Amino acid sequence: MKILIASTPATGHLNPLLAIARILMVDGHEIAFLSGSVLRDRIEEIGAKFYALPAGADFDLRDFASVAPELKTVPPGLDWLRVAMERVFVDPIPAQHKGLQQAIRDFTAEIVIGDDMLFGVLPMLLGPRAKRPPIVLCGTSFLHWHREDGAPHFVGLPPATTKQQRDDYAAMYCEHDRLVYQPVADRLNRSLATLGVGPLSMTLFDSVVELADAYLQLTVPSFEFPRDIPPSVHFVGTPPIIAGQAPLPSWADDLDGSRKVVLVTQGTLANHNFGLLIGPTLAALGHEPDLLVVATAGGRPIDAIPGPIPGNARLSQYLPFEWILPKVDVFVTNGGYGSVNQAMSFGIPLVTAGLTEDKADVNARVAWSGVGIDLASNEPTPQALREAVRTVLDKPDYRRRAAAIAGEFAGIDMQSEVLRIVGQLSHGSKQAGLQRSKARAVSRQLQI
Repeated sequence: MKILIASTPATGHLNPLLAIARILMVDGHEIAFLSGSVLRDRIEEIGAKFYALPAGADFDLRDFASVAPELKTVPPGLDWLRVAMERVFVDPIPAQHKGLQQAIRDFTAEIVIGDDMLFGVLPMLLGPRAKRPPIVLCGTSFLHWHREDGAPHFVGLPPATTKQQRDDYAAMYCEHDRLVYQPVADRLNRSLATLGVGPLSMTLFDSVVELADAYLQLTVPSFEFPRDIPPSVHFVGTPPIIAGQAPLPSWADDLDGSRKVVLVTQGTLANHNFGLLIGPTLAALGHEPDLLVVATAGGRPIDAIPGPIPGNARLSQYLPFEWILPKVDVFVTNGGYGSVNQAMSFGIPLVTAGLTEDKADVNARVAWSGVGIDLASNEPTPQALREAVRTVLDKPDYRRRAAAIAGEFAGIDMQSEVLRIVGQLSHGSKQAGLQRSKARAVSRQLQI
């Protein structure tokens, strides 16, 4: 079967889709990718055909400011969120839609798989079902579905437990609706109208969850706030780590089990200032002789990590996660969704500190689920980090909870789930195609 995979041009969105592509390719499916030109090499490395997004969508989301320069001067807050949603995710929809249509025709794709932020699928989802292939979307961030307690997204609010909390959340949502959701919806619906579809009767984020033929949420149920969710949603665990993407570091033998290992990373997106988390973590734990602190720069040069570098620290530009994660005792992160789920799948408790992008909501789930401590800050102090790491190491509840969720991950065979869902949609699509062909044949006979 021919499957087109469409990815937002950002590493955190591409990585899980590459892992899913490998599952499908091993099963004998032919894969093509539609994404940004900057990611072409990584896509072609796995043997997939590459299509570049058209102008207007072919950019590098590893640097938001390169796509929307005005974000450099907008302080964090609701205005920043609105501008980012409009410029980075809504404005590219016509170009993304054009690229999808061209790639589907050229590749003769039988199924489309995309990530949850590639909203260029909306014109197809809102159009006639008979004129498109099945569409599967992957939740590469927390589940973007409205909450029953009324809380807005991207604020990092835990589930409400009191009436006062629900009232406060409702007031906050009204403010978000006025300053973000409605302006974004107006801009979106004007764009959709030019493509002959819409308007949307729900929020942008709800739409892709509800309208997709299948929505694969890349986590386990216990890491998502409880609420009624559409039947399209399937919790499929976390994608397998693609092995061999980085060599073993020269200091690999130092991880001999004699010291507890603390791994710290700022991921591949919010890693332009290592003084936010990696630097403070090294400072916090530099005088802890029983710990070995491992820092990965997410692809940036390690000399960008601010000094002084303590003697118990080990640095690397990249690390093979399939090698390092089984050796880690605490994972310190700003809250990238993929790496948080990978850590939990290995039973590693976490310390998180990050508020940008989707990180406040991811980290709120870390605290709520009991797998770690959320410092709820973009710039945690060394003292706060030291205390949090020591608490997670010394109190067994965090490791017990992380182990329980690791068991939940182990109970999901992601490969089987992906193949099952894709197979069901393919079968249904072929049956519908046969029925349409029969209907056309009957119609021709009646005309004769």
